[in-house]
This record gives sequence, structure tokens and C-alpha cells, in this order.
Amino acid sequence: MSFKNSQRITISVFGMVALLVAFVSVAQALYEIEIDVSPNVLNLQNQGEVVTVHTDISYSAVVGSTVTLNDVEISHWKSDNRGNFVAKFVMEEIKDLPLNIGELNTLTLIGETSDGIQFSGSQDILVVNNIPKK
Repeated sequence: MSFKNSQRITISVFGMVALLVAFVSVAQALYEIEIDVSPNVLNLQNQGEVVTVHTDISYSAVVGSTVTLNDVEISHWKSDNRGNFVAKFVMEEIKDLPLNIGELNTLTLIGETSDGIQFSGSQDILVVNNIPKK
């Protein structure tokens, strides 16, 4: 084999490795999870204390302190009865977000796994400002 052919093979292998690294990086950045936000209708007049986000990612895989909801820091976290991660956020901090009343608003949970892989999941919730009748 000539030196010229060896160079082509080397460049080809390096090109394939670079493509694989780029693909893995994009795949890691786009790791999507399913979430379920409760309440899914947020009344700004609600006197509740927490917004709870149930996920389909294993509790043991998540670094809880890295989790945010629309940049609001997590208050506390736990495992549900299926072993999935559940995040709790202070309701007043969620209400302080720039929300559109009477419309659907997207809440996005972002975090990191113990392997350093970022994940995210989103859900639309309705935001209302209904004053209770007395």
C-alpha cells in the first residue's frame, strides 16, 4: 500500500470519529423526557404551596440539585412509587414567572443525569386568575 492511500484511510477514520462524536453530543443534548405538571391549570389565586412535576426518568439517574423549571430552582425532590424522579417547586416562584393569563404556557424541566447527560421535558399548562366567590 502506498503512503498516499494510507493518508486517505487515516483521514477517513478521523472523519468518521469526528462525525460519531458530534452525533453523540447532539443526542445527549436532546435527551427528552416526559413530564406531568400538577396542577395543570394554575390559578394565580391558588393558595397552594408547591408545583409538582412527575417524570419518566429514574430517580437514581438524576442529580436533583441540577433540576430547574423555567429557570426556577428545585425546592425538593423524591422518588415516586415506580422509582421515577419527582420534582417540587415553590408555587409562588412559578407564579412569579412571566405568564400569560388565560393562555397555555410552556413549562420546561431541565436537569442533568449522574452521567453528565442533560435532559429536558416540557408541558403546556393553562394559567388563570379566578378569584374565589365568597
